[in-house]
Parts: sequence; structure tokens; C-alpha cells
Amino acid sequence: MTETPLRRTASLAVAALFCAETALWCDRSLAADAPAQISAAEANAARIASGYDAFSRGDIDAAMAVFADDILWHVPGRGPLSRDYHNHAEVLGFFEHFMKLSNGTFRVKVDKVLAKDNLVVVLCTESAQRAGRSWSSPQVHVWTVKDGQATVFWQYQGDQQAEDEFWSAPK
Repeated sequence: MTETPLRRTASLAVAALFCAETALWCDRSLAADAPAQISAAEANAARIASGYDAFSRGDIDAAMAVFADDILWHVPGRGPLSRDYHNHAEVLGFFEHFMKLSNGTFRVKVDKVLAKDNLVVVLCTESAQRAGRSWSSPQVHVWTVKDGQATVFWQYQGDQQAEDEFWSAPK
């Protein structure tokens, strides 16, 4: 398999996640004030996890309640969904757009939630069907949480090019 810049980026992202996961869990045992950090981190992780749970049940209002009103939502790439979304209205429009493109088949399965302080990392698998094609991809979602609300979201795809092609496919 030829290494492309996208594959190299994906490989680096996976390596970074492995390091991040190790650091997040190792750092807990080394911190002098670990109980306070664990409590805040666990609360943030639970809050973010509740948003995924609400989304998977179709309770978009409950999912949106996890986000700060002025959330900044980053979606990389070159596809029709790729851009920055600012605030609830734009994020809701983003949700509506990918659900329309996938005829409501989009799903996200949470594989693992990691947290430290105000940072929550979600390892997940996204999938959808579109134009007679199925797509599934490992993803990394990185959240910043402040005062119990998600303020920033970054999405990292397992294969950016494949995801861009899937969402850009004719309907």
C-alpha cells in the first residue's frame, strides 16, 4: 500500500492517540491531587458520553444541551460537510445535513471515552449508507469542556479521503 499524505496523517493520529491514552491513564496515578482531577475528568467524560447516548436515541435536544451556546465545531477535509460550525444553530444544521445525505442511516458507536481535566477524547466508529454504498470509519473526537458544557469539538477521521469521497458521492 502506497503511503499518501492522508494515510501518513491517519497513522500519526493513531500513534498520537495511543500516546494520549497512555498519558491520560498513567498521569492519573502520578498526580498528587489525583482525586480532584479524576472527579472533574470523570464528570466531563460522563457529560460528553451522555450527548452521544442522546444522539444515538434520536434525542437531539438532549444532545444539543451538552454543547455551549457558542460551541466551535471543527470538521476537517474537503467534502460537503467540511468546515467550522459556530453555535447551536450551525451544529444542528450540520446534523440535519449529514442525516439528509445518509437518509437517516448515520450512526456513531462509542468505543472508548478518555478524559483528563477539561479534555475528553472519544474513540468511536461512524457509519452510514449513501447512494447504494456503505461506509464505516474509526474516528477520534476531541472535546474541550468548560463549566460542564462542550465548548470546542475536533473530529479526526481514520481515512479523510475516503470520508470526503463518501459524503461527496452523488445521491
